[in-house]
Order: sequence, then C-alpha cells, then structure tokens
Amino acid sequence: MESDSKSATAGKVLRCKAAICRNPGEPLVIEDIEVDPPKAWEIRIKIICTTLCHTDITYWKMKTGLVAAFPRIFGHEAVGVVESVGEHVEEFIVGDTVLPVFLPNCNECRDCKSQKSNLCTKFQNNYPPNMPRDGTSRFRDMNGEILHHFLWVSSFTEYTVVDVTHAVKITPEIPADKACLLGCGVSTGIGAAWKVAEVEEGSTVAIFGLGPVGLAVAEGARQRGALKIIAVDLNPGKFDIGKKFGVTDFINPKTCGEKSVSEVIKELTDGGADYCFECIGLASLMQEAFLSSRKGWGKTVILGVEMHGSQLSLNPYEFLRGRSVIGTLFGGIKPKSDIPLLAKKYLDNELSLDEFISHELSFQEINKAFELHQEGKSLRCIIWMDR
Repeated sequence: MESDSKSATAGKVLRCKAAICRNPGEPLVIEDIEVDPPKAWEIRIKIICTTLCHTDITYWKMKTGLVAAFPRIFGHEAVGVVESVGEHVEEFIVGDTVLPVFLPNCNECRDCKSQKSNLCTKFQNNYPPNMPRDGTSRFRDMNGEILHHFLWVSSFTEYTVVDVTHAVKITPEIPADKACLLGCGVSTGIGAAWKVAEVEEGSTVAIFGLGPVGLAVAEGARQRGALKIIAVDLNPGKFDIGKKFGVTDFINPKTCGEKSVSEVIKELTDGGADYCFECIGLASLMQEAFLSSRKGWGKTVILGVEMHGSQLSLNPYEFLRGRSVIGTLFGGIKPKSDIPLLAKKYLDNELSLDEFISHELSFQEINKAFELHQEGKSLRCIIWMDR
C-alpha cells in the first residue's frame, strides 16, 4: 500500500469481492460489488483479515425489526490499511494500519471527553443500517442494488468505508490476526475486568458464560491477579479451554443437584464472589449472577445483550446490603485511546491473545466459519482476505 497522501485509486469507485447475505439465515454469497469512494470525514479501508462474532450470527438470523436490513454485508471485527481518505480527514493517511470499530468515538462530545463513559452522544448508537452521517450506503451489487452496512463496519468485503469516528489507528507491529481480535468481543471482556469492575489482586471472580467474551473476562481477571476465577457454563468441555485463560473452578448448572449456582459459588468463595460477570444475555442468569455476589461489596457486571425482551427482577433490599449491578457496552473501552494500549500490552507480553484463535480460513470459506460457530467448535475464526 502506498504511503503517499493520495493513492492511485482515490476518488474512484472500486470493484471488489464481498460476502453478501441476501436473506436472513441464508449462506453468504461471494460476489463482485462496487464500493464508492469515501465522502467527507470517511476513509476507505482495504481489509486484511476479519473474524466472525456472535453478534454477526444474531443479526444474520434476524427476520424482523428495525435492524433487520437485507441484502447486507456483515462483519465488524477486522483490521486493514487505509486506501483513501475523504475531505476533512486529518487523523488518518493512506497506508495507516487501522481497526474499524462499531462504537463511535468522536473525541469532541461530553461523554467522549469524560473518563466516566465510553459512549458518544454526538453519534448516538442506534444501529442504523448505513453510514452514520447521511444514512446512505457505499456498497452496490453489479445490478446497482444497494447493499446495507452492518454496525458501521461491514468487514466481510475486500474494501469497506467507515466514518472516522469508527476507526482506530494502531501500530503495524502487532500481527494482523491478533489486532483483529480487539475490535469487539476480546476487548469487551478484558475491559469489563479492568475498567468496569476494576478487579484487584486476591479477589474472587465468577463468570457466567464461557464464550470468547467470558474467556476474555477471565484473561483480564488473571492479569489483575484474581485469586479464584469461577466459570459457569453448561458445556463441560469449556473447562479445559478456560484453564488456559486462568479459570480455576468450573460449575455446570446441570450437576449442582438441589443447590443453586449462587449457593455453590458462595461455598467456593466464603460468602459470594467479589465480581460477577454475565456474558450470555439472559435475564434469569443476570439474576443468578447478582445473587452470587458478595453482600457488602459484590459487583455484578452485565455484558450479555438480552434479546428476548425479558425483564430483570431483583429484590431492592439486596441493594441496601451493598451489592451493585452495572451494565457495559464494549467493556468500557474507549476505542481511540484504549485499543492502542491493548495492542501495546500484547506486544509487551502483558496480554495473551493467541489462544483466542481456534481456526483460520480463506475468504472463500467464510460460510465454514458460520458452521463452526453454530456447532460450538470455534472461539475466533480468522478469515484472511488474500488466502
């Protein structure tokens, strides 16, 4: 990639390959598409590699609702190189290594300037199907039909266009497959342990759901020196995987007998875990996590997205005894400032990312990634665009 301020393809419509989902739940189809040049405050990125996240699967299956837009280009965990930039772009130049991210970070609004939040009030996170400033798409198929964006990233394509608020410049020293992991799930879990819960040395942690986000919570808790890291999951095969990330104890709710999970956790922690993390998105599990926390100071962090419309019911009296609940999006991570720090920690051998990668596939094999995920055989599957 050129390092000049302007590339040979700047300002031109690009033709490339993309994996298109035409209808919910159907296999993706790799087709030629056209990608418009970036408009003002936008950059066009050549994707190096991408991954499949559970959120992609969730929206891929979604048949109705405001966010169910098809045909669509999914994908929101990726890394790439800036191919061209639009007007008023000063933060990025051609050739920069960048991570597109679903969470906006304008660095101008009250929330972005505050350390209390990682939300952006200038660009509200309401998940429209296209670009955040003008609501239009930069993708078309070869028949001229509009292809919708996904979470402002759309990485299942050789080239994508993102707003500058949805891109983070990172060091090219970090391997692309490791950098790719920092775009959503792994950063969410690590950030929840480090920034939201602020797990400290010698503390006890209980994690409900041992998928990639739960494993990242475990990794974050281990790095902070947690004494006991308890994982709760219905799949006993995940215990061996969890050990690689610092999990010390495993609870399968099916084998607890007449005891509830919260009772077992209280026995293991002498009264309840200091920090509980719900990583699935079930109201009933959020309640169990809360009851598993220690009276006096126990904190429950909600990371899972409840997609069933269920309400969370908690006894107000429990709050009077010192327990607390907090929700978080992206683990409290501020993309533009925190993701480069995570990349540096990996390069300094202070953060383990390698174990999250369970499979590597070519772009042509992208539907295999969906199959592996749905069969529960994949943590993160790296999809290489040029292999």
